[in-house]
Amino acid sequence: MRIKFPALLLSAYLSLFPLASLSSNPELNLPDLGTSAGGIMTPKAEQELGKAFMRNVRRQEAVLEDPLVDDYLQELAGLLLRHGDAARREFHFFAIDNPDINAFAGPGGHIGIYTGLILTTETESELAAVLAHEIAHVTQQHLLRAWETAGNLSVPTAAVLIASIALGVVAGGDAGIAAASAGQAALIQNQINFTRTNEQEADRIGIDILGKADLDVNAMPAFFARMDKANRVYASELPEFLRTHPVTTNRIADALNRASTYAYRAPRDDLRYQLLKVRLMLRDERLPQVTIDEQKRLLEEGRYRNRQAAQYHLAMLQARAERFSEADRLLAELVEQRPGIPEFVIAKADSEHRLGEGTKALKRLQDALAARPGSRALNLAYAQQAMRLQKMGPAREQLESYLKYARDDPDLHAQLARLAGETGDKIAAHIHQAENHYLRGRLDEAILQLEIAGREKGLSFYDASRLESRLEEMRKEERDAKKRE
Repeated sequence: MRIKFPALLLSAYLSLFPLASLSSNPELNLPDLGTSAGGIMTPKAEQELGKAFMRNVRRQEAVLEDPLVDDYLQELAGLLLRHGDAARREFHFFAIDNPDINAFAGPGGHIGIYTGLILTTETESELAAVLAHEIAHVTQQHLLRAWETAGNLSVPTAAVLIASIALGVVAGGDAGIAAASAGQAALIQNQINFTRTNEQEADRIGIDILGKADLDVNAMPAFFARMDKANRVYASELPEFLRTHPVTTNRIADALNRASTYAYRAPRDDLRYQLLKVRLMLRDERLPQVTIDEQKRLLEEGRYRNRQAAQYHLAMLQARAERFSEADRLLAELVEQRPGIPEFVIAKADSEHRLGEGTKALKRLQDALAARPGSRALNLAYAQQAMRLQKMGPAREQLESYLKYARDDPDLHAQLARLAGETGDKIAAHIHQAENHYLRGRLDEAILQLEIAGREKGLSFYDASRLESRLEEMRKEERDAKKRE
């Protein structure tokens, strides 16, 4: 059974971009909170809540698992953060696999953006405007008042509630969570009076971030204008908060006025943004798909926004149809033109492997990693290709080196679990598998894996102590979860 929470509760925990939602669940997109005087939650406690929040988001299987999408979002967000007031704050950006138009900021600087919103944007600067708006809500501490309510709950309970509200449902119907959330509703009502002020401040700071990052500052009012038009078209289907806090003409005018203080800048090369949209369109079976012949015709007639992105689209269609030689020829041209683009490098390496040139593919990925050592997509692609060639040692060494930068990446732990098993290290295999399960919100399976690891022979006293300490942390979390049932 799935329990829907009242739309009002979302404003307590999530800072939402106030779009005219075209969602099947439009009541989920609530406005932001005002700032409370003083610090409600310590940075360490907020980070703990943020990590628990993400475990529950992953447990709902809502996060899009595409390393190239992750890479691009981190790259664009990194550009914005370098030009915003984000000093000493951690941010984590991820895509939600959902066609709705929505974005949110959760605890610990975790910012989620729905694939439906990404595909609705028309330029990279429009997507950047959404991210900049959400970054501003975090840096201006518009969520602090929410912790007054969340502070009355345990971290696991608060995390489940926040994640469930973000995604619209609570899988399994947790009565304890439902009761806790109902008890907070009256307090939350008093907090949404600050919405207009917060939205105006986030708009202003977001535009400033765009300007400093040499992106199109007019993208924010342009996006607002399209959302305002959608408001009018879909007004009868929108929730009450969009009727009382709409994307108004005044708000658009304010954004235009702010943008006018910046000089015109030529658009940034947005190839990776165009490739992002290609990947999302290809993977979404709900969207109409072009055929190989249709895509060729579009290229011949010059009907595309970016030629290289259109060629990549064609190559991906050819690879999907197992026409690897054709795809490889086109990808070779793209890699020659733009050798530093991870999407091209990874696709070319894959086609080379499928054409019997696996060693060449591995070398290509190794060279690309030397230029982009922090790329999640390239690290995972290199390890996958090394495993294809039965080079388990080099694959494991590479991922263990990358792990120190991404300890909360469940895919990374899953790959390391497999590699440890393949190289005969059963203890490490169980430990990495435990972390994989834990980060995906599967606490009982994580505990089981650590218990199995603890029974393996050859465990040193130091490692046994660390393992027991980690196991006790998980067992305590399990006990806390059972108390609220």
